[in-house]
Amino acid sequence: MFTTMNSPWAPIPPPPGTPAQYGYPPAPPAYHPVQVRQTFAAAPLHYVPVAQPPPQPRPVPAPPAEKKKIDWPGPVRLYVQRSFQSENLLEDVSRDDMEKKLKETIAAASDNNTLDTVDWDNLLLPQQMIHQERAQAKAMAWKQESLEMRIGTNGHANSNHAVSVSKKRKSQDIGGDDTSMPLWRTNNRIEDRITDKRQQPFQEEKLSKSQRNLEKRLRRFDGGYKSSYARSPSPEPSSGPVVGTCQILEKQYFRLTSAPVPSQVRPEPILRQTLDLLKKKWKKEGNYSYICDQFKSMRQDLTVQRIKNEFTVTVYEIHARIALEKGDLGEYNQCQTQLRALYTQNLGGNPVEFKAYRILYFIHTSNRTALNDVLADLTTAEKEEKAIKHALGVRSALALGNYHRFFRLYLDTPNMGAYLMDMFVVRERLVALSNICKAYKPDIKLRFITEELGFESDGDAAQFICDYNGQHLLEEKNDELRFLTGKAGALFETARSAAFAKVDIKGQI
Repeated sequence: MFTTMNSPWAPIPPPPGTPAQYGYPPAPPAYHPVQVRQTFAAAPLHYVPVAQPPPQPRPVPAPPAEKKKIDWPGPVRLYVQRSFQSENLLEDVSRDDMEKKLKETIAAASDNNTLDTVDWDNLLLPQQMIHQERAQAKAMAWKQESLEMRIGTNGHANSNHAVSVSKKRKSQDIGGDDTSMPLWRTNNRIEDRITDKRQQPFQEEKLSKSQRNLEKRLRRFDGGYKSSYARSPSPEPSSGPVVGTCQILEKQYFRLTSAPVPSQVRPEPILRQTLDLLKKKWKKEGNYSYICDQFKSMRQDLTVQRIKNEFTVTVYEIHARIALEKGDLGEYNQCQTQLRALYTQNLGGNPVEFKAYRILYFIHTSNRTALNDVLADLTTAEKEEKAIKHALGVRSALALGNYHRFFRLYLDTPNMGAYLMDMFVVRERLVALSNICKAYKPDIKLRFITEELGFESDGDAAQFICDYNGQHLLEEKNDELRFLTGKAGALFETARSAAFAKVDIKGQI
């Protein structure tokens, strides 16, 4: 007999309603008993009531705080009385607007605790404040309208004109047109240089953007104090020449930052007296700083008055000669540039002399392109003039490497051309000395170098060699000083290369 505990099969419960055997408890039924409905009425809902928390008592509102009574100071009361006096009322300000402004003014002072610090006796009345604000609004409207008119009239004209400006301008063209577009309106992109009509909408769009930028810049300065009345527009500066009334002979030079004032400009008769005075002072004192400042002031007065005659040419020529004498290439260049334009108007002067200077100047700066332009402009008659013929001889000697002829021309320079040749004679001496070291070996007389290189004495020639650390190259033989050319080749070849490395000048023509 196998017991139930050892049986692999689970015990089977008895059928419902049958009493359990062997002492087992009854199993739960496999269904839920449901009560049979007797009617079609809705079955009552059965739910468990949820306990509700007891209602909280409502907070009792605090009683409203009593409005504190303000004790208005005496000046405030007097200010209110003055505001309502008949003699202070304005016709264009209504009573309601005046009362509203009065309340705002007193309330602002009360909130800021400044009732006792405000100067009520001198403070503007509310109707005066309103009148001032209206005038200020009119002034701003006028300013905006005038800005739009200026942009509308000038902006479109300048945008069309900018396309026609050439890329390159010569020196005589500078300053000839005052209607060109300002730099902040200029755009150098390739798209803006296309003249096709299809690009016009894009140009108008860029123009409107520039207008908006200009308006922003103008409004940036509108935050300060504004006047209570609309200012009349300032008059446009006169486009005609200034007629000077100053009677002072000597006047210090100042760079102009605004339109010239006639009372500070000397007329031509006074300028002629000034020129005579400066020539005497230059011969007597020789103070270049003072003379240069006075001549620049004279040139400025001539320019603002648009005086262009033989006197103008004389002023520029004298200043150019003095600058050459002192080696001031910057001032010389300015005078030479103006003289070139004045000579084209046949106003007299010495154009041949300064054309020769121009050739020598371009030899000094090694500007071959400009030198060729000057040579192309020379006429047959001008080439026969002594000064120009000399300058052309200098150019030819250097081009051929004929240092012998070059130094003969150097010792026989007309006018003031020697001052220009002094600026490049040192480098040409290095070139010649380098060639001599290659051609004459082992040594030569120092006197030969003195004569060939245009020195005034043997001492000057020896000093020139010593300046380039050639002391050991001078040797005395047979009671004469000789230069050891066989040992000096490398030294002066290096010095020659350094001399042509860079031309350091101030201001190109």
